[in-house]
Amino acid sequence: MKIALMDSGTGLLPAAAAVRRLRPDADLVLSTDPDGLPWGPRTPDDVTAHALAVARAAAALRPDALIVACNTASVHALPTLRAALEPDIPVVGTVPAIKPAAAGGGPVAIWATPATTGSPYQQDLIARFAQGVEVTGVPCPGLADAVEQADDAAIDAAVAAAAQLTPRDIRAVVLGCTHYELVAERIRAALQQPGTPPLVLHGSAEAVAAQALRRIGAEPAPAAAPTGTLDVLLSGRPGTLPDEVLAYEEGRLLTGAVPAAPRTV
Repeated sequence: MKIALMDSGTGLLPAAAAVRRLRPDADLVLSTDPDGLPWGPRTPDDVTAHALAVARAAAALRPDALIVACNTASVHALPTLRAALEPDIPVVGTVPAIKPAAAGGGPVAIWATPATTGSPYQQDLIARFAQGVEVTGVPCPGLADAVEQADDAAIDAAVAAAAQLTPRDIRAVVLGCTHYELVAERIRAALQQPGTPPLVLHGSAEAVAAQALRRIGAEPAPAAAPTGTLDVLLSGRPGTLPDEVLAYEEGRLLTGAVPAAPRTV
Protein backbone atom coordinates (compact mmCIF):
# COMPACT_ATOMS: atom_id res chain seq x y z
CA MET A 1 0.00 0.00 0.00
CA LYS A 2 1.31 3.42 -0.94
CA ILE A 3 -0.27 6.75 0.07
CA ALA A 4 0.92 10.06 -1.36
CA LEU A 5 0.40 13.42 0.30
CA MET A 6 0.95 16.88 -1.16
CA ASP A 7 1.28 20.42 0.17
CA SER A 8 3.48 23.43 -0.44
CA GLY A 9 5.51 22.46 2.64
CA THR A 10 5.24 21.03 6.13
CA GLY A 11 1.46 21.35 6.29
CA LEU A 12 1.26 17.74 5.11
CA LEU A 13 2.99 16.44 8.25
CA PRO A 14 -0.16 16.02 10.41
CA ALA A 15 -2.00 13.96 7.80
CA ALA A 16 1.12 11.95 6.94
CA ALA A 17 1.66 11.17 10.62
CA ALA A 18 -2.01 10.17 10.93
CA VAL A 19 -1.62 7.72 8.04
CA ARG A 20 1.55 6.37 9.64
CA ARG A 21 -0.27 5.81 12.94
CA LEU A 22 -3.19 4.06 11.21
CA ARG A 23 -1.02 1.96 8.89
CA PRO A 24 2.63 1.70 9.95
CA ASP A 25 3.10 -0.69 7.04
CA ALA A 26 2.03 1.84 4.37
CA ASP A 27 4.64 3.41 2.11
CA LEU A 28 4.36 7.21 2.06
CA VAL A 29 5.20 9.73 -0.65
CA LEU A 30 5.48 13.34 0.55
CA SER A 31 5.38 15.78 -2.37
CA THR A 32 6.11 19.43 -1.49
CA ASP A 33 6.92 22.63 -3.37
CA PRO A 34 9.81 24.47 -1.69
CA ASP A 35 10.48 26.35 -4.95
CA GLY A 36 6.94 27.75 -4.99
CA LEU A 37 5.85 28.18 -1.39
CA PRO A 38 3.87 29.80 0.08
CA TRP A 39 0.79 29.06 -2.00
CA GLY A 40 -1.57 31.23 0.04
CA PRO A 41 -0.77 34.59 -1.64
CA ARG A 42 -0.95 33.11 -5.16
CA THR A 43 -3.90 33.52 -7.50
CA PRO A 44 -6.30 30.55 -7.79
CA ASP A 45 -4.95 29.70 -11.23
CA ASP A 46 -1.37 29.86 -9.98
CA VAL A 47 -2.19 27.67 -6.98
CA THR A 48 -3.80 25.16 -9.33
CA ALA A 49 -0.76 25.08 -11.59
CA HIS A 50 1.65 24.50 -8.71
CA ALA A 51 -0.63 21.93 -7.07
CA LEU A 52 -1.00 20.02 -10.33
CA ALA A 53 2.78 19.88 -10.81
CA VAL A 54 3.28 18.59 -7.26
CA ALA A 55 0.46 16.06 -7.68
CA ARG A 56 1.83 14.76 -10.98
CA ALA A 57 5.25 14.29 -9.39
CA ALA A 58 3.65 12.18 -6.68
CA ALA A 59 1.52 10.28 -9.18
CA ALA A 60 4.66 9.22 -11.05
CA LEU A 61 5.50 7.01 -8.07
CA ARG A 62 2.20 5.18 -8.55
CA PRO A 63 0.48 5.66 -5.18
CA ASP A 64 -2.83 4.01 -4.40
CA ALA A 65 -4.29 7.36 -3.26
CA LEU A 66 -3.32 11.02 -3.05
CA ILE A 67 -4.18 13.25 -0.08
CA VAL A 68 -4.30 16.97 -0.83
CA ALA A 69 -3.09 17.95 2.65
CA CYS A 70 -3.58 21.67 2.09
CA ASN A 71 -6.69 23.78 2.55
CA THR A 72 -5.64 26.32 -0.10
CA ALA A 73 -5.03 23.66 -2.74
CA SER A 74 -8.26 21.87 -1.84
CA VAL A 75 -10.22 25.10 -2.27
CA HIS A 76 -8.74 26.07 -5.63
CA ALA A 77 -7.32 22.95 -7.29
CA LEU A 78 -9.28 19.89 -6.18
CA PRO A 79 -11.52 19.62 -9.28
CA THR A 80 -8.49 19.94 -11.57
CA LEU A 81 -6.51 17.37 -9.61
CA ARG A 82 -9.37 14.90 -9.69
CA ALA A 83 -9.91 15.42 -13.41
CA ALA A 84 -6.22 14.75 -14.04
CA LEU A 85 -5.69 11.73 -11.77
CA GLU A 86 -8.97 9.94 -11.10
CA PRO A 87 -10.11 7.22 -11.43
CA ASP A 88 -6.60 5.75 -11.52
CA ILE A 89 -5.60 7.50 -8.28
CA PRO A 90 -8.31 8.53 -5.78
CA VAL A 91 -7.79 12.14 -4.66
CA VAL A 92 -8.82 13.11 -1.11
CA GLY A 93 -9.14 16.82 -0.31
CA THR A 94 -8.94 18.61 3.04
CA VAL A 95 -11.99 20.46 4.37
CA PRO A 96 -11.93 22.48 7.62
CA ALA A 97 -13.72 20.55 10.37
CA ILE A 98 -16.54 23.06 10.70
CA LYS A 99 -19.29 20.41 10.69
CA PRO A 100 -18.09 18.42 13.75
CA ALA A 101 -17.17 21.62 15.59
CA ALA A 102 -20.64 23.07 15.06
CA ALA A 103 -22.28 19.79 16.05
CA GLY A 104 -20.91 20.29 19.55
CA GLY A 105 -22.62 23.65 19.85
CA GLY A 106 -21.03 27.04 20.01
CA PRO A 107 -19.50 29.45 20.17
CA VAL A 108 -16.92 28.28 17.61
CA ALA A 109 -13.85 30.06 16.26
CA ILE A 110 -12.26 29.19 12.91
CA TRP A 111 -8.56 29.98 12.75
CA ALA A 112 -7.45 30.24 9.11
CA THR A 113 -5.19 32.19 6.81
CA PRO A 114 -6.33 35.74 5.99
CA ALA A 115 -7.17 34.66 2.43
CA THR A 116 -9.43 31.85 3.66
CA THR A 117 -11.11 33.80 6.48
CA GLY A 118 -14.19 35.44 5.03
CA SER A 119 -13.78 33.67 1.67
CA PRO A 120 -16.91 32.43 -0.12
CA TYR A 121 -15.62 28.89 0.45
CA GLN A 122 -15.49 29.25 4.22
CA GLN A 123 -18.74 31.18 4.36
CA ASP A 124 -20.46 28.41 2.40
CA LEU A 125 -19.22 25.77 4.86
CA ILE A 126 -20.51 27.86 7.77
CA ALA A 127 -23.89 28.31 6.09
CA ARG A 128 -24.18 24.59 5.34
CA PHE A 129 -22.95 23.10 8.59
CA ALA A 130 -23.16 25.74 11.34
CA GLN A 131 -26.63 27.21 11.09
CA GLY A 132 -27.74 28.54 14.46
CA VAL A 133 -24.21 28.34 15.89
CA GLU A 134 -22.19 31.44 16.75
CA VAL A 135 -19.07 31.29 14.55
CA THR A 136 -16.17 33.74 14.51
CA GLY A 137 -13.61 33.72 11.72
CA VAL A 138 -10.14 34.55 13.02
CA PRO A 139 -7.44 35.49 10.49
CA CYS A 140 -3.96 34.35 11.47
CA PRO A 141 -1.45 36.35 9.41
CA GLY A 142 2.04 34.91 9.44
CA LEU A 143 1.22 31.78 11.43
CA ALA A 144 1.56 29.27 8.59
CA ASP A 145 4.86 30.82 7.48
CA ALA A 146 6.19 30.79 11.05
CA VAL A 147 5.25 27.13 11.43
CA GLU A 148 6.89 26.32 8.09
CA GLN A 149 10.13 27.89 9.32
CA ALA A 150 9.80 26.43 12.86
CA ASP A 151 10.37 29.96 14.15
CA ASP A 152 9.29 29.77 17.79
CA ALA A 153 9.22 33.52 18.40
CA ALA A 154 7.20 34.17 15.25
CA ILE A 155 4.80 31.32 16.10
CA ASP A 156 4.22 32.72 19.59
CA ALA A 157 3.64 36.22 18.21
CA ALA A 158 1.19 35.04 15.54
CA VAL A 159 -0.71 32.83 18.00
CA ALA A 160 -0.93 35.65 20.53
CA ALA A 161 -2.22 38.07 17.89
CA ALA A 162 -4.90 35.63 16.76
CA ALA A 163 -5.86 34.85 20.35
CA GLN A 164 -6.57 38.55 20.88
CA LEU A 165 -9.15 38.37 18.08
CA THR A 166 -10.81 35.23 19.46
CA PRO A 167 -13.85 35.56 21.76
CA ARG A 168 -13.09 34.42 25.29
CA ASP A 169 -16.26 32.28 25.54
CA ILE A 170 -15.51 29.92 22.64
CA ARG A 171 -15.94 26.21 23.27
CA ALA A 172 -14.25 24.87 20.11
CA VAL A 173 -11.66 25.99 17.57
CA VAL A 174 -11.44 24.77 13.98
CA LEU A 175 -7.85 24.63 12.75
CA GLY A 176 -8.52 25.78 9.20
CA CYS A 177 -4.97 25.44 7.90
CA THR A 178 -3.09 22.16 8.01
CA HIS A 179 0.03 23.90 9.34
CA TYR A 180 -1.82 24.93 12.50
CA GLU A 181 -2.24 21.33 13.65
CA LEU A 182 1.52 21.21 14.22
CA VAL A 183 1.18 23.83 16.97
CA ALA A 184 -2.23 22.78 18.29
CA GLU A 185 -1.18 22.66 21.92
CA ARG A 186 0.34 26.13 21.74
CA ILE A 187 -2.95 27.40 20.34
CA ARG A 188 -4.86 25.63 23.09
CA ALA A 189 -2.62 27.15 25.77
CA ALA A 190 -3.17 30.64 24.38
CA LEU A 191 -6.96 30.27 24.38
CA GLN A 192 -7.85 28.13 27.39
CA GLN A 193 -9.57 30.23 30.04
CA PRO A 194 -9.07 29.37 33.75
CA GLY A 195 -11.94 27.49 35.30
CA THR A 196 -13.58 26.56 31.99
CA PRO A 197 -14.01 23.13 30.38
CA PRO A 198 -11.11 21.99 28.20
CA LEU A 199 -11.18 23.70 24.83
CA VAL A 200 -11.89 21.35 21.90
CA LEU A 201 -9.65 21.72 18.84
CA HIS A 202 -10.83 20.31 15.52
CA GLY A 203 -8.21 19.39 12.93
CA SER A 204 -8.61 17.46 9.68
CA ALA A 205 -5.63 15.10 9.66
CA GLU A 206 -7.21 12.05 11.26
CA ALA A 207 -10.39 12.25 9.17
CA VAL A 208 -8.45 12.75 5.93
CA ALA A 209 -6.17 9.79 6.67
CA ALA A 210 -9.15 7.55 7.45
CA GLN A 211 -10.92 8.68 4.27
CA ALA A 212 -7.88 7.84 2.16
CA LEU A 213 -7.89 4.30 3.54
CA ARG A 214 -11.62 3.98 2.86
CA ARG A 215 -11.16 5.12 -0.73
CA ILE A 216 -8.75 2.25 -1.41
CA GLY A 217 -10.70 -0.32 0.61
CA ALA A 218 -8.11 -0.65 3.37
CA GLU A 219 -8.77 -0.96 7.09
CA PRO A 220 -6.79 0.73 9.87
CA ALA A 221 -4.15 -1.59 11.32
CA PRO A 222 -2.18 0.41 13.87
CA ALA A 223 -0.52 -2.74 15.19
CA ALA A 224 0.91 -3.66 11.78
CA ALA A 225 4.66 -4.03 11.48
CA PRO A 226 6.33 -0.64 10.90
CA THR A 227 7.66 -1.53 7.48
CA GLY A 228 6.41 1.54 5.58
CA THR A 229 8.96 3.48 3.56
CA LEU A 230 9.19 7.25 3.00
CA ASP A 231 9.85 9.04 -0.29
CA VAL A 232 10.17 12.84 -0.38
CA LEU A 233 9.78 15.00 -3.46
CA LEU A 234 10.89 18.65 -3.43
CA SER A 235 9.24 20.47 -6.35
CA GLY A 236 9.43 17.16 -8.23
CA ARG A 237 13.01 16.31 -7.21
CA PRO A 238 13.85 13.39 -4.90
CA GLY A 239 15.06 14.75 -1.58
CA THR A 240 14.71 14.58 2.18
CA LEU A 241 12.57 16.33 4.73
CA PRO A 242 14.07 19.63 5.92
CA ASP A 243 15.57 19.85 9.38
CA GLU A 244 12.71 22.11 10.49
CA VAL A 245 10.32 19.13 10.61
CA LEU A 246 12.20 17.78 13.64
CA ALA A 247 10.72 20.65 15.66
CA TYR A 248 7.38 18.84 15.52
CA GLU A 249 6.28 15.49 16.90
CA GLU A 250 4.79 14.55 13.53
CA GLY A 251 8.09 15.19 11.77
CA ARG A 252 10.02 13.16 14.32
CA LEU A 253 7.54 10.31 13.95
CA LEU A 254 7.93 10.24 10.18
CA THR A 255 11.71 10.30 10.37
CA GLY A 256 11.72 7.51 12.94
CA ALA A 257 12.85 9.65 15.88
CA VAL A 258 9.78 8.71 17.97
CA PRO A 259 7.39 5.72 17.82
CA ALA A 260 3.86 6.09 16.54
CA ALA A 261 1.26 6.77 19.24
CA PRO A 262 -2.44 7.65 19.18
CA ARG A 263 -3.27 11.35 19.05
CA THR A 264 -6.53 13.26 19.17
CA VAL A 265 -6.79 16.77 17.71
